[in-house]
Amino acid sequence: MKIISAKCTMSAVGPAQYPDTGYPEIVFAGRSNVGKSSLINSLCSKHGLARISGQPGKTQTINFFSINEQMYLVDLPGYGYAERSKGQRREWGEFITNYLRDRERLALIVHLIDLRHEPMDNDKEASEWLAGLGIPYVIVGTKADKIARGKRQAHIAAIRKGLGLTADVPALVYSSETGEGRDDLWRHVRGMLALKK
Repeated sequence: MKIISAKCTMSAVGPAQYPDTGYPEIVFAGRSNVGKSSLINSLCSKHGLARISGQPGKTQTINFFSINEQMYLVDLPGYGYAERSKGQRREWGEFITNYLRDRERLALIVHLIDLRHEPMDNDKEASEWLAGLGIPYVIVGTKADKIARGKRQAHIAAIRKGLGLTADVPALVYSSETGEGRDDLWRHVRGMLALKK
């Protein structure tokens, strides 16, 4: 996909702050430090579009990135960061849950899982809940460059099994370092947007 414009338009913590343009929204969810911001930067071929930090839990708001003034890529705060207070985790969990449950413009949920590891318990819980929302749902195994090419499908198979995915849920591999998987993910996004029209 040719990116003509990509910019962060707003960071929100509640419905009053969500954009009202009517653009479809592609949501990126995953554990803290799984590589959501890096993937968004890679997907848009724009370094620094989404802020990257080595410190888990840095993203604390729902960030909306306007792409070609046609859609939003939406970066959610990561789950599973143990050092947050219980109050913060509950508050962030609540506003994220409300966004995902109530927002009518969601076209696709992209759930990121670190390809190097089998899913953790909170990955499994998130997958079950996200897949149950009735919104098109895809798994993306991140950090593919850290796994030998010949072993990647075995790792994806382990993720599928660990999450208990049905055969109709797509699972892709992605490397933000090399751009591998970028065309496949954009192809999937475009397909979902076409169905949304």
